[in-house]
Amino acid sequence: MLLLALLLLLPLLAAARLLWGQWMLRTLHLPPLAPGFLHLLQPNLPIHLLGLTQKLGPVYRVRLGLQEVVVLNSKKTIEEAMVKKWVDFAGRPQTPSFKMVSQNNQDLSVGDYSPLWKAHKKLIRSALLLSMRNSMEPLVQELTLEFCERMQAQAGAPLAIHKEFSLLTCTIICYLTFGNKEDSMVRAFHDCIQDLLSTWHHWSILILDIVPFLRFFPNPVLWKLKRIIKRRDHMVKEQLRQHKDSLVVGQWRDMTDYMLQEMKKQRVEGGAGQLLEGHVHMAMVDLFIGGTDTIASTLSWAVAFLLHHPEIQWRLQEELDRELGPRVPNSWVQYKDRTRLPLLNATIAEVLRLRSSVPLALPHRTTRPSSILGYDIPEGMTIIPNLLGAHLDDAIWEQPHEFRPERFLEPGAPSRALAFGCGARVCVGEPLARLEIFVVLAQLLRAFTLLPAAGHPPSLQPLDKQSTSLWMQPFEVLLQPRTPVPRA
Repeated sequence: MLLLALLLLLPLLAAARLLWGQWMLRTLHLPPLAPGFLHLLQPNLPIHLLGLTQKLGPVYRVRLGLQEVVVLNSKKTIEEAMVKKWVDFAGRPQTPSFKMVSQNNQDLSVGDYSPLWKAHKKLIRSALLLSMRNSMEPLVQELTLEFCERMQAQAGAPLAIHKEFSLLTCTIICYLTFGNKEDSMVRAFHDCIQDLLSTWHHWSILILDIVPFLRFFPNPVLWKLKRIIKRRDHMVKEQLRQHKDSLVVGQWRDMTDYMLQEMKKQRVEGGAGQLLEGHVHMAMVDLFIGGTDTIASTLSWAVAFLLHHPEIQWRLQEELDRELGPRVPNSWVQYKDRTRLPLLNATIAEVLRLRSSVPLALPHRTTRPSSILGYDIPEGMTIIPNLLGAHLDDAIWEQPHEFRPERFLEPGAPSRALAFGCGARVCVGEPLARLEIFVVLAQLLRAFTLLPAAGHPPSLQPLDKQSTSLWMQPFEVLLQPRTPVPRA
């Protein structure tokens, strides 16, 4: 009886809180409000939110259940908030799902803005930069060549390329983070992260962020997510234990060694915040989540677009052959060579524009009252930057829905899209992601010609599913080896 009364009382309290919030905001000049409460249940949410701009303009409010959020749908509004007024919009809402996956809010991606968060970001960025200077490119090159050799053995057979890309990117992160690329370990982390992402993005988890009292109801998907998080944390803690047991002060074999030593150094010296081992733990988790499937998805979309545009694929191969010479076995494409490969750079930029792996950037939260395009934005408001809106903004891009890499070669063209975000919350792994995408795509096109497996190219339309991302429809590709030139 008491439980039933509680369940009846919670919706009433939530409704009262909503009405009180509306009363407190009555004097502000707020963005227009879209009708309805069920926007989160719309398939392909970034596309749905972009469609609302036709009636409401590039900045508006929507209700996601009991919560109101402001959506930004143009390059101008996103840059005004995240670059020009970045301090106002640098916060992160602390939702139930964020708290659940972030181990006591010790996570960079979903952690709120604070001096401790800035110290955490500095730690991860310095670890990545150190890897970029020392071992990252040779590692990516070596693992990509091994990948191409495995693909050579499967040449002529239909290949589910996304899974292969996902295993490759997970191998790179495993080696950078733990100094280990054993197949069993890679597959264990790969499968755990895949399970985590697919469960975390399930509608029955997302809805807890907008109707929090539903967490008191039985939820098998929530129970499953907790089991996956427990498995994830056990695997990461085991790696931390092994690294601490074998750590040599002043030396580092991988990013984990470096972060553990820098964390201790920072604690000894003191500062604005005290980083804990949990911050290193969650840094590893962020690297796996941000550095595996997101990059694999971008590479898969690139393959799909090139299957639709074989003339661009041919021109890319011609550019590679002309600028780097005919391919020879085990030859590397240096990252510095990107300055000589403008069409390849443009193609990557166009894929990132049309199919950003995170088209709805993680939500922000205002840290103080602010404004966008003259609209008042109160403190504590959740802000959703719809990067897809910025990438399809016809005020910036001519024929924005068309795949035209040449647009990035035209005089006065924008240098790049906002695929990795901008401002204080820009993705810290962007340098690694750009290195991987460039090297893998260049090596793949030097080694193979991409052909559709079913006689026709795959669909470029995202899966029709309730999601904040644009999921690719599964497809297979044929890899036809290009004739290598033997060494003299």
